[in-house]
Amino acid sequence: MKEIYLSYITQWAPGLGEDSELWEEWANDVIEISQTKEAPKLEYTDPLFRRRLSQITKMTVHVIHNLLEKSHIDKETKIVFVSTRGEIEREFTINRGLIEENMILPAGFSLSVFNTPVSSATLAFGLKGGYSVIYPSKGNFANAFKTAVAPILAGTEENIIFVYADELVPELYAEKRPENNFPFAFACVISNKKNDGICIDDISSIPFSSFDFLKFLLK
Repeated sequence: MKEIYLSYITQWAPGLGEDSELWEEWANDVIEISQTKEAPKLEYTDPLFRRRLSQITKMTVHVIHNLLEKSHIDKETKIVFVSTRGEIEREFTINRGLIEENMILPAGFSLSVFNTPVSSATLAFGLKGGYSVIYPSKGNFANAFKTAVAPILAGTEENIIFVYADELVPELYAEKRPENNFPFAFACVISNKKNDGICIDDISSIPFSSFDFLKFLLK
């Protein structure tokens, strides 16, 4: 198999922020991500833009911002966004509105779609390369990752920006809340050019869980 290289890794989660020492402790199972609705402040964006953004969208915008700051990658680079739950809190609010009031507010609906996090980032930073969104069926991150890197392996793209994010599942989901209900986001550049990043030469070994994959990247 062709080698791929992952570089300029950025990550954010409640309780850890972007503190490299805390993330190292998390990767080694010393501490956990906080199960809260905390989100990045996004001071570098317009207040009107960030005012109504959800936790998952704020985290996605933030890790992409930090990646752009670190890498200076071309803004024409394609983005692949992966999420297991997407805008789950907004979706819950819409479902409740349908049940209780038999109506949907257009503004809320427009921000509830699966591509909201990545599309918001492209608007915030003027990214013009386009994006794809992937839902990992049955939570299988490995399959989503393989789909994301297919253009790199096929040689149709030299680089992509890969982004993963999930937000906190609302308490009202009760027993349906997943065991690993931890909000977090990470991004990296994936390339077919040899560099100082992490080399992967066997994508069949990619972990099932996005958690385990990020721990692999950070160890």
